[in-house]
Amino acid sequence: MPIDTDHDHPGPSNQSTASHRTPGRAGAREWGGLAVLALPTALLGLDVTLLYLALPALAEDLQPGNTQALWIMDAYGFMIAGFLITMGTLGDRIGRRRLLMIGAAAFGLASVLAAFSPTASVLIAARAALGIAGATLMPSTLALISNMFRDAGQRGLAFGIWATMFGLGMAVGPLVGGALLQHFWWGAAFLVAVPVVAIVLVAAPLLLPEYRAPTRGRLDLTSVGLSLAAILPVVFFVKKSAETGLSPFSLLLLVAGLGFGLIFTRRQGRLADPLLDVRLFGNGTFSAALAVLLFGLAGVGGAMLLVTQYLQLVLGLAPIAAGLWMGPPALMMIVAGIAAPLLARRIPSGYVMAGSLALSTLGYLLIALLPWFPGLALVLGGYALIYLGLGTIAALGTDLVVSAAPPEKAGSASAMTETVQELGIAMGVALFGSLTAAIYRDEILGRIPDNLSHDLSFALAESLWATTAAATSIPDTLVDHARAAFTLGMSVSSATAAAGVMILVLVCTKTLVGSASRR
Repeated sequence: MPIDTDHDHPGPSNQSTASHRTPGRAGAREWGGLAVLALPTALLGLDVTLLYLALPALAEDLQPGNTQALWIMDAYGFMIAGFLITMGTLGDRIGRRRLLMIGAAAFGLASVLAAFSPTASVLIAARAALGIAGATLMPSTLALISNMFRDAGQRGLAFGIWATMFGLGMAVGPLVGGALLQHFWWGAAFLVAVPVVAIVLVAAPLLLPEYRAPTRGRLDLTSVGLSLAAILPVVFFVKKSAETGLSPFSLLLLVAGLGFGLIFTRRQGRLADPLLDVRLFGNGTFSAALAVLLFGLAGVGGAMLLVTQYLQLVLGLAPIAAGLWMGPPALMMIVAGIAAPLLARRIPSGYVMAGSLALSTLGYLLIALLPWFPGLALVLGGYALIYLGLGTIAALGTDLVVSAAPPEKAGSASAMTETVQELGIAMGVALFGSLTAAIYRDEILGRIPDNLSHDLSFALAESLWATTAAATSIPDTLVDHARAAFTLGMSVSSATAAAGVMILVLVCTKTLVGSASRR
């Protein structure tokens, strides 16, 4: 069957993927296309962990300042969060396969620029370009899956495989990064993207259909600007609050972001062809599934931050060893991503999500027991159960959101799932990082002796990172107290997350069961 690549209306292949009349079951070509879509998904997962391993080496080479080092890490996340909604809608307008290929090519070029960056400023620009390019990949892959797999059971499994590939990328990232950095320079971590992009550019025209919305208006650039003005200040507020706590400047950013968000929402309600169709939020399934993704990912973001610190700062593992130990729990995301859609063929998706989140609640509670039962087994067991819930809601929650939207809005709906997940992780890092830090300071301040120097007292009160860096000058008993204080803060944060996730269990059983069973 020929593939329409350049017409303003859907060609024969588009009609077979976008029509409501004859859903049909996917064949070998569609499953081959899914394999192509899995490649950029795994690449984005890989990118999450590769940079953390490469940062010390590139910092030694490029000598970035403190602010530059932060922007090397954050520029990617800011851009991908800011442009997801725009790129999702752009794919609906110009063609989802076309946008995927443009974005993949841009991602490859930006990766080469990052690998050979001569200065920290060039690397920051390359990371920003990677974020914009990455914002094209996720919504395009998800929207194309919804076009290719019209059968509900097959579509759920396809979304599950998509979710597992992201988890697989995260799991193997420390292994790939460690091997590359052992034999090559830090730039090799970025060049992993080049062969992946080459395969996508060759295989996409052969295996992926094209799809455009039947009625396409112009892209409203004012809405694009308003969306950036709404999202970026909020993301910046969340990240800065996690790093330095609340400040008048960060609160001003939050107010500005919320204000622009209100203006953006009102404008979308007036436009005949909006950047984001706010009427989608009137669908209970759409809104509830997004809420589960947002707050479920907040717990995961907090766990990722705190478990990483616990392994390195409390148990004393080297960064690469900590990364390797975090790999096996991440495999539970792969198990859940495959098993959950298969279970959802017999059990309503809402019940499957509720059950997996209940297991995640148990995982958070296991981590909350660390002050009384310290050790590697308990934290990794709890972390594995958290990832089990993540894999389930990433697969089934995404399916529910995209399926609740009409086909011509699939790109926009896909972008919303990615946006709330980005915001959820950032929110979790800020919330649980701040809560842990507050409990740490409250516990440690009363134990700092008066005869300790000002610099060492400041390090103890600042964070466990600062305490560990100055550990050779601080009495061992105080270092042990600092580790105990951090562990207590981590325990309280985990218990708080467990309570929040239990609320999501109720949301799944009360709101998503009926809608899932009707699909």
